[in-house]
Amino acid sequence: MADAKVIPFDEGAADRSRGERGERQPRRRATGRRKADPAAVGEVRALNAQDGLGEPDDADRTDPASPSDRTDLTDPSGRDAPGAAAGAAAAGGALERRIAGGLSFLRRRLTGEYDVDEFGYDQELTDQVLMSLLRPVYEKYFRVEVKGIENIPADGGALIVANHSGTLPLDGLMLQVAVHDNHPQQRHLRLLAADLVFMLPVVNELARKAGHTLACAEDAQRLLEGGELVGVMPEGFKGIGKPFSERYKLQRFGRGGFVSTALRAGTPIVPCSIVGAEEIYPMIGNAKTLARVLGIPYFPITPTFPWLGPLGAVPLPTKWTIQFGEPIATDGYPPEAAEDPMLMFNLTDQVREQIQHTLYKLLVQRRSVFF
Repeated sequence: MADAKVIPFDEGAADRSRGERGERQPRRRATGRRKADPAAVGEVRALNAQDGLGEPDDADRTDPASPSDRTDLTDPSGRDAPGAAAGAAAAGGALERRIAGGLSFLRRRLTGEYDVDEFGYDQELTDQVLMSLLRPVYEKYFRVEVKGIENIPADGGALIVANHSGTLPLDGLMLQVAVHDNHPQQRHLRLLAADLVFMLPVVNELARKAGHTLACAEDAQRLLEGGELVGVMPEGFKGIGKPFSERYKLQRFGRGGFVSTALRAGTPIVPCSIVGAEEIYPMIGNAKTLARVLGIPYFPITPTFPWLGPLGAVPLPTKWTIQFGEPIATDGYPPEAAEDPMLMFNLTDQVREQIQHTLYKLLVQRRSVFF
C-alpha cells in the first residue's frame, strides 16, 4: 500500500525547507479581497527574487482596494477621471444648447416670428420668460405643495374654481405655475381676470401674454369649448381685499355665472383650495378714502405697508398648499339646464362648500404658517 501523504501543520516551515533545497515554489492565487500577511508577502518576494521571477502578482499584493492601487484609474480627488470628463462635456453641451436656444428666442422676438392666439396669449413667452420668473418664487419662497393634481383632466376643457385671497393676486399666478409644473401633460391655465387688470398699462399687456382674459361668460365659454383649462376665482375683490380677521372664510360666489358657463360648455368643474396666501399681506386696515381717490377697490394697510415704503410690499414667506378636489361633472345635464336658476344655485353652493371644507381640513393639518 502506498505511503500516505503527510501534510505538516506548519506549511511555512515546509515551504522554507523546499526553498533551501532549491525547489521552485508555486505561487498561490488569492481569492476574494482578503488582505495578505506581510510576512508571507516578504517570503514570496525573496523566493521570486531567487528564481528570477520579479515582483509577485496582484494576488500577493496588499488590499487591491487600497488608494495606492487606484492612482492610475482616478484623479487626485478620488472621482472617476473619464466620468468627470464626460460630465464636464455634457455640462458644456447643455450650456451651449441653452445659449443657442436663447439666441433663437431673441431672434424670433425681434423678427416677429411667434404665434399669439385671438386672446393675445403668447405661449412661448409664457414658458420661456414668465414661468421662469415665477418658478423661483413658487418653489423657493412660498414652497408650494400640490395635492390632487390627478383630478384635472388630461385633455379637454375644464373649469377650475378657487378661493381668492392675499391682498395682491399672487395666488392666481402661483396656481398657474402649480398646474403647469405638476400636471403630467403640463397644461396651461387660462385665468379669468377682473376689468381692473386690463386697465393698467403694463399689467394689461403681461396678463394677455400670460393667457389671462376678461372674466366674462363669452370668453370663458369659447376657451372651454376650445378644450382649454380655465381658472376662475368667484370671490373677486371681496375675497382678495377682506380683512385678516376674516381669513379663510369664503365670501359670496356671485350669482353662479361660472356654473352656467360650465353647463353650456359641458365641461367639469374642479374645486380648488389654496392655503397660505391669506398671510402674505395681513390686511389690518383699509384706507377707503384714498382708495376712492386712486380709483381702486381698496387701499390695504398691513403691519409693514405703507410704513416701510417699498420694502413693506415684500410678501411674507408663508408655506402654501394647493389642493384640487374631485371634479363635478356637468355633461349629463340638458342644454336648457344653464337657464335653471335653482340648479345653478345648488351647483354653486356645492362647489363653495367643497372648497370651504377642504380649507378647514388643510388648516387643521398645517403645522405652521411658515413651515
